[in-house]
Amino acid sequence: MAKGEGGEQYANASLLNKPVSLDGIKLARKQEQNKLSICNKLCYAIGGAPYQITGCALGFFLQIYLLDVAQLDPFYASIILFVGRAWDAVTDPTVGFLVSRSPWTRFGRMLPWILLSTPLAVLSYFLIWYVPPFEDGKVIWYLFFYCMFQTMQTCFHVPYSALTMFISSEQKERDSATAYRMTVEVLGTVVGTAIQGQIVGMANAPCLPGPGDIVAELSNGTQSAGLNSSEPVISLEHTRTAYMISSGIICLVYVLCAIVLFFGVREKKDSSRPKSEPMAFFEGIKLVMGHGPYAKLVMVFLFTSLAFMLLEGNFALFCSSTLGFRNDFQNILLVIMLSATLAIPFWQWFLTRFGKKTAVYTGTLAVVPFMILVVCLKSNLIVTYIVSFAAGVGVAAAFLLPWSMLPDVVDDFQVQNPDSTGHEALFYSFYVFFTKFASGVSLGISTLSLDFAGYISRGCTQPEAVHLTLKLLVSAAPIALIIIGLCILYSYPIDEETRQGNRKLLQEQRENEADSETDSTELVIMI
Repeated sequence: MAKGEGGEQYANASLLNKPVSLDGIKLARKQEQNKLSICNKLCYAIGGAPYQITGCALGFFLQIYLLDVAQLDPFYASIILFVGRAWDAVTDPTVGFLVSRSPWTRFGRMLPWILLSTPLAVLSYFLIWYVPPFEDGKVIWYLFFYCMFQTMQTCFHVPYSALTMFISSEQKERDSATAYRMTVEVLGTVVGTAIQGQIVGMANAPCLPGPGDIVAELSNGTQSAGLNSSEPVISLEHTRTAYMISSGIICLVYVLCAIVLFFGVREKKDSSRPKSEPMAFFEGIKLVMGHGPYAKLVMVFLFTSLAFMLLEGNFALFCSSTLGFRNDFQNILLVIMLSATLAIPFWQWFLTRFGKKTAVYTGTLAVVPFMILVVCLKSNLIVTYIVSFAAGVGVAAAFLLPWSMLPDVVDDFQVQNPDSTGHEALFYSFYVFFTKFASGVSLGISTLSLDFAGYISRGCTQPEAVHLTLKLLVSAAPIALIIIGLCILYSYPIDEETRQGNRKLLQEQRENEADSETDSTELVIMI
């Protein structure tokens, strides 16, 4: 018997005995139960901060840390960055599969994963920023703890991302909660950039002059010597200590956010329909990836994420090496993230006014002119700050819009597959995986490219090939990837009309199921 058929029979039998006012009361009660308070939304949003704080610190600073502080060869640094992210090819879908099969507890199904993964996540994150007192096993050290952190972070972030579908069944409430989440997450990038950048910036070890710098210094005579004598002496050991202090503070923030999320959010078992029978791992992959709108959205997200990850991973080196702002790059990064935070409410208004696809096109293309300007204009600190602030508006769109569109795809899947439910974690796990995969590919390729170009660790000047490589990595390559992603978005089928239609169909399905359960209970009582 199809779902709802028995419910319709009993509903028809009991309609005459139901007061109309009772139905109105029940409907109002349902809407009230699905409505989220501001406190609920804030607690939910705070749970997204750890992922962005740590991700921002790793994205902006891990490459330069491995090259200039841990002093690894660029080839080995590229292996660590790529393998660490490629490890997510196993952990993200696997954790999503395990979460979808995990039983319901009195705390929910997602929240226990978040709580139990936090201690190991903060421990492994802290040890990433510690330079071990040996040389031979240093590459293994960073690779092990980087992969361990990625695994624990996956056990935190995949359930957290899927939690969106379990805090409310109302699409409007989920979109509002997502906007809160994106605002806090972008604010998290500001916090991560501020903590890591400002602490490390105060203890930034001086660069090492190369042969060309020594010749130039000798030709200048005593002038440069006088300048250097007035500067405070900061050793490499001071820089290493600064990285450990900043990582310790970030670990503390991580734990506090996890506690707020666990105690401030309640999973609602009735926010999703009952789970269907568990399926095999590859069967689940085939199911979610076989859904056309999801596959297209993932491809759009992959290319645009890869573009912004290339920009994020290389912008610190670009500012310090090519633009010459070695002592100011952390402030430039902070301006970008602060601008993105301020722009989130604007993009939330824009997508509700003009639709999500239009918002993606507008927001993503808005950053392209500033990618071109930053490499074409001569090195000027004030101009760089202005360009960075404007670019942050486009970065905000890249943060908010993909995550705002994913619940629409899950709803569309549920409409087309009403008997296949409980797979939200799989959808979100692949979405998270492609983000991390893009980051790994971007960091691995960019670090390897710098190795081929002849990058000099802690060098005061770099070869011209390095400057050209950095310009390509922060401008030309990201723009090409953005164009590819937006071309794929053109064929994305879920527009505003489809989204509203799916919302109404799902609401009717939930009401029919609820009425079926109520009428069945009444029949049992009458018997």
